Amino acid sequence: MKVRLLKRTNIEDALCKVRGLSIKDTQDQINQIIKDLGIKRLNNFDLDLLNKQKIFHLDHIKKICIDYRLRFLDIKYFKNDLPEEAIKEIDRIENLHDTKLGEYKVMAPSILFRLKKTDDPLLFVPLGNDYFYLVHKWGNDLSPMRKIFMWPFKNIWNLLISIFIFSLVVTELTPITFFTRTPDVSTYWMLLFFIFKAIASVVIYFGFALGKNFNPAIWNNRYNKT
Repeated sequence: MKVRLLKRTNIEDALCKVRGLSIKDTQDQINQIIKDLGIKRLNNFDLDLLNKQKIFHLDHIKKICIDYRLRFLDIKYFKNDLPEEAIKEIDRIENLHDTKLGEYKVMAPSILFRLKKTDDPLLFVPLGNDYFYLVHKWGNDLSPMRKIFMWPFKNIWNLLISIFIFSLVVTELTPITFFTRTPDVSTYWMLLFFIFKAIASVVIYFGFALGKNFNPAIWNNRYNKT
């Protein structure tokens, strides 16, 4: 029997879902975004020639960064080189719009701002009014489990819930007879509390020792560690 592998996560698709539009949707809502840009805009695009499906608001980008523990930083902090296809796409857009692009931003996993890897970076340029244009996406799609694995790091409550669930599993796997000859409900809850406290202590200690922080605090902060 063949095992069906989970589909990897395409961050551009995830952004489109957050925005609430797909490639097949009408352009009305995206056209409204173009109007919202008004006079104050950067990178002097010809708005009529823009691929409207590649326009995203900062709120869309922030949500995806928090959900998948990604960062959205200036390109100068990006440790990887732009691939040839990204450079060609920049040239194509500049020629099409008769402009020079600048103020690039990269959305990618934190490790790509420290090491050379290939996990799903996205290159943006600002349009103004907190809107950004997706210039190019390259690399590998993210693991299909990344959103689940990163859920505990969204806030303190998610982390505590995750620790509690893990503590329940560990408690169920631990023979209570190791601790008492007459196990009962109170013994079970005492063991659960002990295991929860031990795991929480370890997580908090290493969290502080390694300089970790929650997703909302790091998505656009170049100083925080992963």
